Amino acid sequence: MAKLLHDLLSRDTLTVIGLMSGTSADGLDAALCTISGSGTSIRVRQEAFLSLPYTDAEHAEILRLASGEKGGSHDLALFHFWLGQKSVRACRQLCEKAGIAPDSIDLIGSHGQTLWHIPVPEDYLGSSVTATLQLGEASLLAEVFSCPVVSDFRVRDMAAGGQGAPLVPYTEYLLYRSEEKHVGLQNIGGIGNITVLPKGAALTDVFAFDTGPGNMVMDRLTEILTEGRLRYDDSGALAAAGCVSETLLRELLLDPYYLLPPPKTTGREKYDERFVQSFLEKANQLALAPSDILATATALTARSIDLAVRELCHPRPDILIVGGGGSRNPTLLRMLSAYLPIPVVTNESLGYDSEAKEAVAFAMLASECIHGTCNNVPRVTGASHPVVMGKISL
Repeated sequence: MAKLLHDLLSRDTLTVIGLMSGTSADGLDAALCTISGSGTSIRVRQEAFLSLPYTDAEHAEILRLASGEKGGSHDLALFHFWLGQKSVRACRQLCEKAGIAPDSIDLIGSHGQTLWHIPVPEDYLGSSVTATLQLGEASLLAEVFSCPVVSDFRVRDMAAGGQGAPLVPYTEYLLYRSEEKHVGLQNIGGIGNITVLPKGAALTDVFAFDTGPGNMVMDRLTEILTEGRLRYDDSGALAAAGCVSETLLRELLLDPYYLLPPPKTTGREKYDERFVQSFLEKANQLALAPSDILATATALTARSIDLAVRELCHPRPDILIVGGGGSRNPTLLRMLSAYLPIPVVTNESLGYDSEAKEAVAFAMLASECIHGTCNNVPRVTGASHPVVMGKISL
């Protein structure tokens, strides 16, 4: 029998799964959490985590659809339900790993896969339109697990005039805020994004924005330069063998996005195949070796973060906590530590799980949604007011 919302709201503690498929398109992350309370009284414990990798064919199909130039309603419909099926498999495997029955899951929060994001208005059929598209049919999860599923989080913020991103700063505020120091949280997934929590901050004091490319450009360059043998530069080993081209790096950093004041967001639409091919053309003109190209791409991510911290963060963080896949790249972390005037640490050094962070966030956002708690940060997204993000499938 399906669990009803009023039954869940009468419970002290919920067992919640959060699902996230990021812009790196390397796999579907699933986190099992125990959650109690809501708002600033929320308490979260991560119980289990797994990442269901995408095969080479699946990875390639996500990138094809996310290119914005190919595909159509037929392919999008198939992908929508395919990712819903894969989400079901991820949740089942997570329950098996945690040793719990699937019918013990009370709630699922699913971000889905972003295929296109248009935060800046475009002219369409005579109207000025912003839009975003995350796919992964939530009804398949609701059918199998007989519990409410919250999905499609970004659109409600955009309806209120926001950019629909970033979303994780709300949960970061709940988990990381401090009375003693200004805390910076840098996620490095496909895209880089930073959240700053001023010491003693209220939610209205939090600010965050996308810093630029995270792993996305590095990953695609690795794939091209190794002729498909590698999908990413494992531990930054290839980049570590090269030298940064300061000439190319300076040219790349002329992009006005890096110093554009927030709120702002970016994505694969900007750092797509055209960006990568332009990068390669400029690198080839300078006769850079493959390792030098990857070192420069890694430095681009690090320097864009450095510029964000130095020029756009007021107050400047006292510490930068790095999460996401980039936190497992020692070469990138060394560059960040060399560029930044503040300590750089990882989530693991504080007892958190970098890999699970975003999946945990969507478990929390789902829980806040069913409690009717506003779960966006208008100062971050540019929304005109707080809203409850997420659509509920029963």
